[in-house]
Amino acid sequence: MHKEFVVIGLGRFGGSIVRELIDKGADVMAIDISSERVDEFAAIATQAVVADTTDEAVLKSLGIRNFEHVIVAIGDNIQSSILTTLMLKEIGVKKITVKAQNDYHEKVLRKIGADQVVHPERDMGIRIANNILSNNVLDYLELSDEHSIMEIRVNEKIASKSLIDLDIRAQYGINIVAVKRGNNIIVSPPADEKLVFNDVLIIIGADVDIIRFEKKVLS
Repeated sequence: MHKEFVVIGLGRFGGSIVRELIDKGADVMAIDISSERVDEFAAIATQAVVADTTDEAVLKSLGIRNFEHVIVAIGDNIQSSILTTLMLKEIGVKKITVKAQNDYHEKVLRKIGADQVVHPERDMGIRIANNILSNNVLDYLELSDEHSIMEIRVNEKIASKSLIDLDIRAQYGINIVAVKRGNNIIVSPPADEKLVFNDVLIIIGADVDIIRFEKKVLS
């Protein structure tokens, strides 16, 4: 069964979501108030519609409540983003993900029932900052205000050592959940697994512990 999504707002963020979902085989209704943007996605999305999503009657006429997940990717118009989210809740959409412009916007979205709120610009900024601050950090995903998942490259300092030699969990309170080695991924690597130069460690833990590990072991 194909998964069905609605993406409202076809700027760079919403447009990239539409393309990725279509590439993954999903059905996507793409909506924007701009006819030019809708025309751009007419040949990409399953259905592309010009509509004002702050109008409850319009949403009902499009049958949006029948879709399992709606992504509100409206750009700079915070009022339209909030009203659209509110209308989606009113008509009974099961899952709503919304792009937030700032923390205040997120607070309002959560109060009116958004299931997931994302900050793409902020999150990308955090990723880039972590990447440029360290040669070892390849990628970063914030799980909460205090916990993250990071991809860290194995350098010469720890290459050829096993996980039990490093004793990372006991000494730093972080967990190595997988090791990338070329095209292979070793999930839940055994304690006697010896690391190879340029392996990528996928680690999870508190930010303070990850930073401590990076400074003491990798720098």
